[in-house]
Amino acid sequence: MYVYEQSALIEEFLMQLQVDLGMEEPIVLVDGEYVVGSKITHALCWKEGRILEVAEGGDFFQIKISSPFEDPTEYELTRQRSATMAPLGPPKMKYVVVTGGVLSGIGKGITASSIGVLLKAAGLRVTAIKIDPYLNVDAGTMSPYEHGETFVLDDGGETDLDLGNYERFLDLRLHRDNNLTTGKVYKEVIDKERRGDYLGKTVQVLPHITDCVQSWLDRVAHVPADGQPGPPDVCVIELGGTVGDIESAPYVEALRQFQFTHGVENFAFVHVSLVPIMSGEQKTKPTQHTVRDLRSAGIAPDLLVCRSSKLLDFSIRKKLAMFTQVAAENVVSAFDVTNIYQVPLVLHSQGVLEILCQRLSLHATSQPTLTAWRSLAERGDKITEEDPDDALKLAFVGKYTSLADAYQSVFKAIEHSAMEMERRIEILLIEASDLEPVEDSAEAGSSMEAANNKVKHEEAWDKLRSSHCVLVPGGFGDRGTEGKVIAVNYARTNKVPFLGICLGMQLAVVEFARNQLGWRDATSEEFDKSANNKVVVYMPEISKATMGGNMRLGTRKTLILDSESLASKIYGGKMAVDERHRHRYEVNPEVAHLLSAQGLKFVGQDETGQRMEIVEIDDHPFYFGCQYHPEFKSRPGNPSPVFMAFAMAAQEFQKKGNMTNSLDDEPFR
Repeated sequence: MYVYEQSALIEEFLMQLQVDLGMEEPIVLVDGEYVVGSKITHALCWKEGRILEVAEGGDFFQIKISSPFEDPTEYELTRQRSATMAPLGPPKMKYVVVTGGVLSGIGKGITASSIGVLLKAAGLRVTAIKIDPYLNVDAGTMSPYEHGETFVLDDGGETDLDLGNYERFLDLRLHRDNNLTTGKVYKEVIDKERRGDYLGKTVQVLPHITDCVQSWLDRVAHVPADGQPGPPDVCVIELGGTVGDIESAPYVEALRQFQFTHGVENFAFVHVSLVPIMSGEQKTKPTQHTVRDLRSAGIAPDLLVCRSSKLLDFSIRKKLAMFTQVAAENVVSAFDVTNIYQVPLVLHSQGVLEILCQRLSLHATSQPTLTAWRSLAERGDKITEEDPDDALKLAFVGKYTSLADAYQSVFKAIEHSAMEMERRIEILLIEASDLEPVEDSAEAGSSMEAANNKVKHEEAWDKLRSSHCVLVPGGFGDRGTEGKVIAVNYARTNKVPFLGICLGMQLAVVEFARNQLGWRDATSEEFDKSANNKVVVYMPEISKATMGGNMRLGTRKTLILDSESLASKIYGGKMAVDERHRHRYEVNPEVAHLLSAQGLKFVGQDETGQRMEIVEIDDHPFYFGCQYHPEFKSRPGNPSPVFMAFAMAAQEFQKKGNMTNSLDDEPFR
């Protein structure tokens, strides 16, 4: 704080401040467009009681002039720009918009996440928004075959799997509004129209839909997702789909308008495209066409990220620069790499961070070394180099095994644990229904179909018997559930490390009730509403009138009741944990005590004591079922405790030697 007499000149303050800051150049005070002279009377000259306060804030020094007789005035001293003080206003949000062309699934999500990694490494605070042009309100009612997994957020938002990439890469805690869908936009606009908010106007795509999109982006971009107060510095926006799609058109127009209403200088457009290789030659025509489509919609890309199987030739980069009006140095080659953790390093090596900082006038607060990220990439390579014969083998018994995206977060959680252990974990995908007894040829139809089913059955059992651990993930519907019950029985009776997640835990309860309590018709209400022994029931508070967004969703607290339990050891002695949920069925609380009496221990419950959250059994190396989804909070470098403990148990099981069952000894259902 600097306090001067009324007769003092501003020059004295500026000179003293220059000395205190160790600046060589004189400090110039600017008020709007006018330089304040040191010999003239001005509104900023000293008056009785006037005080100047100087506070350091990152790259800026904030100057506050106040007195009891007037409103305070604030200024900002910027060290990077010739030590000039200018009127202080809120910093402008910077936006990096990632679009894609040629085809879907080209890698926009990983590109957006990797750009976020670079910005964060430079000391900038980052958030992310995913735009999905489909008409669904959220991803909650979509089949995994249609859309991959549904990623669940802390607040219960059911979102696109790319938000999982953002959270894992950037270590964020996003909110449901960080996933914008056409369903959400139209719902908001129609609700406003019904309330009469548009005052009799004809509601149209332009301007009402596009205005809604812009308002949404502006609002959500300023919400922090890193646990720190205040708005982020940069918002990375990914536009799903492909430029030129009908459903994407309103968003492209909204983004075109958005850059002008918020300042073109605050926007950087990154376009991800494909450069295929035909007969050994890299072809640029698809990228030329998609950039032409983007430019015809009013958006000029600042950066081209070109996917290809190998590094782009310099001549190809020059050719693309000429035909797309993007500088050659801004044409980036995103070639195939050994693991996705290499992608930020590849972008950084081609100057992407510098390009974005220059385009957006961003000032890095730290020198990005990416040391931790480089270590992740190296460990990712190391685990793939291990001899496959020495790898840990994980039997993954699911119903959507033909589509890897359906279980993306689970696979990533396994990968995080493998990298932490520096061990290769080979995931043996087993279609659950293939474990079920094979029907004879008369029931199965043709002899060829019966023979094919028998081969699948034998292959599935070979995988199960060769595994060092068994994982049964979540899911919906009854297809494959009997096969999952068989897998649970195999793991329990052969003392193979077992992890059951959500439905996997519920089926562990079903298996135990059938085989230990003798309730041969034990099942879930989801599969048979008229069964006598429903050990899993529909939660009473969940509505049956609708499906969307009506499950028990988001982060909920689980109390661990036994300090000597496996659960307590997994979580480092914690007696309460917060994990994310997504379910509408639960273990029947009326039979829980009967199951517990026979050895199925419900060591984790919710805060009411009525909802079973964690199940274990004694005399087993690792038998753990959880109603929640621990995979959603797993991070590279900080794996989920549940998955880490599961992998460690599998490693111990491998050291002691695997146990197998013959097909003749298959467990009954």
